[in-house]
Formats: sequence, structure tokens, C-alpha cells
Amino acid sequence: MNMEQKEMKFESSMERLEQIVRALESGDRGLEESLKLYEEGITLVRSCNEALEQAEQSVKLLRLQPDGSVTLEDFQNGGMGS
Repeated sequence: MNMEQKEMKFESSMERLEQIVRALESGDRGLEESLKLYEEGITLVRSCNEALEQAEQSVKLLRLQPDGSVTLEDFQNGGMGS
């Protein structure tokens, strides 16, 4: 799956998750249907979290060096607090 397909899958998962939240908040679903929606929502949240973790791993930082050159570093290695 290429990056564009992953992004579309993430976006469609988030849209579906929003639909589920609205449906559950409306309170007009029966218990059985609400439980099914909740389970689907949990699966979508996990999927979205995995996608975000993968995206985070691919984020790079550009750093300006004292000599004026620019280096590219992994976010985790050169990220916050270093």
C-alpha cells in the first residue's frame, strides 16, 4: 500500500469513527447495535493509532548546523528534548 492509499484509509477510518461517535451519542441505538458500533470504533482507533505511529517513525527533522549546512535526522533520534 503506498502512502496515498494509507492516507486515504486513515481519513476514511477517521470519518467512520466520527459517524460511530455521533451514532452512539444520539442514544437512539439499541444495546446490541451500540455494542457492535463500539467494537468497530475500538478497531478503528487501534488501526488509526498504528498508522500514526508508522507516520511518526518516518518523520524527519531538518537541522541547521553551525557551519550553515543542513542535516536530515530521524525525529525520534533528534526530536524533542535533545
